[in-house]
Order: sequence, then structure tokens, then C-alpha cells
Amino acid sequence: MKARRQSKLLFEPPASATGDIAFNLIVFFLVCASVQPDSGRKQTLPRSEEQAEQQESTKNIEVRITRLAAMVNGDTVRIENLGARLKRLLTARPRPEDRVVVVKSTGDTPYRHWIQVTEAIETAGGVITIQTEEEKQVVVGQ
Repeated sequence: MKARRQSKLLFEPPASATGDIAFNLIVFFLVCASVQPDSGRKQTLPRSEEQAEQQESTKNIEVRITRLAAMVNGDTVRIENLGARLKRLLTARPRPEDRVVVVKSTGDTPYRHWIQVTEAIETAGGVITIQTEEEKQVVVGQ
């Protein structure tokens, strides 16, 4: 009895598997290629130091932004006039360490106010510092 010869024909995978593989490759490359950082206005923020802070001879300028106005060292100023006011205050401070401007804002401050204020500070030559929250020490009576 003769043994059957095995066929040496090429095996072709089903066409449905090819479509699935192609779809997965397309999705993979789209996800990898679409990760681009958002671009916005670049700002350089100073680093916080963990060393004990030294007492400064000059007090930093404080700008508080609210929903309706901006305040420079407690005085209410229109946002349009903020740049000129800051420039006057910063001209007397030649060292970069003395040109620090502390920016405080409330939670309901519009983003456009934030951008206008920080741009005015940078244009006037100030260094922006953000105060996120204040630490308070409470002493409980004994």
C-alpha cells in the first residue's frame, strides 16, 4: 500500500484576521502619534527652597487677583493700570531678589485675569511667585 503524499501548498490565514490586525496597528499608531504637549504662554517660575528663609530687608510686592479687580499691596487697581503701577514699584529695586511679586488669587478668578496680571508683572520686570496656601500655627490654651 502506498503512503499518501502530503500536499505542500501554502496555507493562507483567514481574511478576517488580517483586518483585525490592521485595525489594531492603526489604533496603536494613532494613540502614540497624537500625544503632543499643549502649548500656551511660557512662564518661568522660581523654585522653592527647603532651607530656612532669611529675613529680607525689602518686602515683596503682593498682587491679589479677585473676580472683579486686582489689588497691589492692598490698594485696588484696575487691571489695565496694573503694568504702570508695577513698573513704578519695581524701578526702585535693581536686584532680581527684590523684584519678587507674590501673586494670590481666589478660586473664582477668571483665567483671562490671571493671564493679564502675570503678563503685566513680566512686562514690568517682576519675578512671579505663586502663593498656594498659607500656613497658620494655632496655639491651644492649656
